[in-house]
Amino acid sequence: MGVFNQAEIWLEEGDHEVEFGMVSLSFKTTITIITLLFLLGATGKSAQIPLFVWLPDAMAGPTPVSALIHAATMVTAGVYMMVRSNVLYHASDTASAVVALVGAGTAIVAGYIAVGQWDIKRVLAYSTVSQLGFMVTAVGVGAYTAAMFHLVTHAFFKALLFLASGSVIHGMEHGHHHLAHAHDGHGHDHDADAHDDDFDPQDMRFMGGLREKMPITYWTYLFGTLALAGIIPFAGFWSKDEILLDSLKAGLDDGHMEGYVGFGVLLVAAAFTAFYMWRQVSLVFYGKARHEAADHAVESGRVMTVPLMTLAAFSLGIGFINIPSGFPILSALFGEHRFANWLEESVTYAHGGTANLLLAALAVLVATIAIYFARSVYSDEAMVDLSQDPLEDDLHIRRVFGWANAKLYWDEFYFSFIVYPYQRAAKWLADVLDWQFWHDFVHERIIYRSYRGATDVLTEPVDKGVIDGSFNKLGDLTRQAASRVRLIQTGYVRTYALSVLFGSLLVIFLILFPVIRELLGI
Repeated sequence: MGVFNQAEIWLEEGDHEVEFGMVSLSFKTTITIITLLFLLGATGKSAQIPLFVWLPDAMAGPTPVSALIHAATMVTAGVYMMVRSNVLYHASDTASAVVALVGAGTAIVAGYIAVGQWDIKRVLAYSTVSQLGFMVTAVGVGAYTAAMFHLVTHAFFKALLFLASGSVIHGMEHGHHHLAHAHDGHGHDHDADAHDDDFDPQDMRFMGGLREKMPITYWTYLFGTLALAGIIPFAGFWSKDEILLDSLKAGLDDGHMEGYVGFGVLLVAAAFTAFYMWRQVSLVFYGKARHEAADHAVESGRVMTVPLMTLAAFSLGIGFINIPSGFPILSALFGEHRFANWLEESVTYAHGGTANLLLAALAVLVATIAIYFARSVYSDEAMVDLSQDPLEDDLHIRRVFGWANAKLYWDEFYFSFIVYPYQRAAKWLADVLDWQFWHDFVHERIIYRSYRGATDVLTEPVDKGVIDGSFNKLGDLTRQAASRVRLIQTGYVRTYALSVLFGSLLVIFLILFPVIRELLGI
């Protein structure tokens, strides 16, 4: 019997207590503590508030690593852990509410920050954080199937977007290298290219017009964007719509406030998703090239485009593995919630979704309006000169965009209140406590000087005065006695014979002394 089965039995029986030494807690309270600690681990592993800042920085790695590790597999491990622990989360309303609020907060914050980024991969990084927030929210409202379904669909279209961004970067670098060789061929010196030193192949401000230069990359990127934005029939529509529906049901049917909050916040986050992704598509592929490198970019080779086309096909079709029941035509064509039925073998509280066409239409409408608004803002005319973002043309929106571009000053907050205080504390501990107090005062003054004083006392008065003096005196007495005794040594045979005679007589006397004593009656 596994841990989760045993937990279900204890929950059904009730009145179980868990003892921790002198402290005893109810089983449900213990489960709440355990699940909250699970959530703490998942915030680090799956990049949730407040431990999400590492993921965008990790995008400095190679694009295939970002596609596999940072979008599809490693970062979703926290979500997988919580889904597999669904028995425990289902038993703790408190922990589930906290999970839902953390996930919803992460989804909206990361989606908002993505609007203000210029790096093509950093936009996708914050998008990943936001989509992880969708999955975590799903766990919090009890939509365990929807969480895993979005994990699967997100793996395909986000891997596609990262690899496609790598294709874009590769094309930009190719164009930049072409310029460098062209300048070298025309005899241009190093100073002629000094103006190009700030070129960044990942900065979308240098791109534009790549739709004609890289058609395969463009169309596959478009597939990934529409899937991420939740446009029907792409994969992201099915999984994201199921999360929204289950969140709303958690509020309407179960009376959980976090369900209403999750639904409202995720709907806004979905609008942010569609907006920043179409902003990215516009900046990268539409309009005219804003740098000569973009003008000389070429399509990537088949070793890069074939995986893109494969992932684009999955981004379109993978959502059909979990069609909700009652959806016209498609539920009969592909079957109803097959993924949910498969998941029930390992997830106790997995359940299939039911189609809600009104909500689906609302979600698609929100995404479509966001895309239209993004294209209106980032029109071909507006992108001719990107000395500043078109959103900054409005003084009221400029500040809002500035906050997004500054990532809500999250890094500055961490540095000001965590990193720098920690460094100052570490410096104080190292310099003052460890070196000045422990080394200089305790070791040098108390231990070393006390030991040195004690050794000075033991060396001079005790060792040299008492011990050496005593043995030196004994040596002097021995030397004096030896100088007198050696006078016996005359070197004459007669003296030695006489000594032997006296010695022999003394020995004989000692031997006969008891007999003499008995004869004399002494």
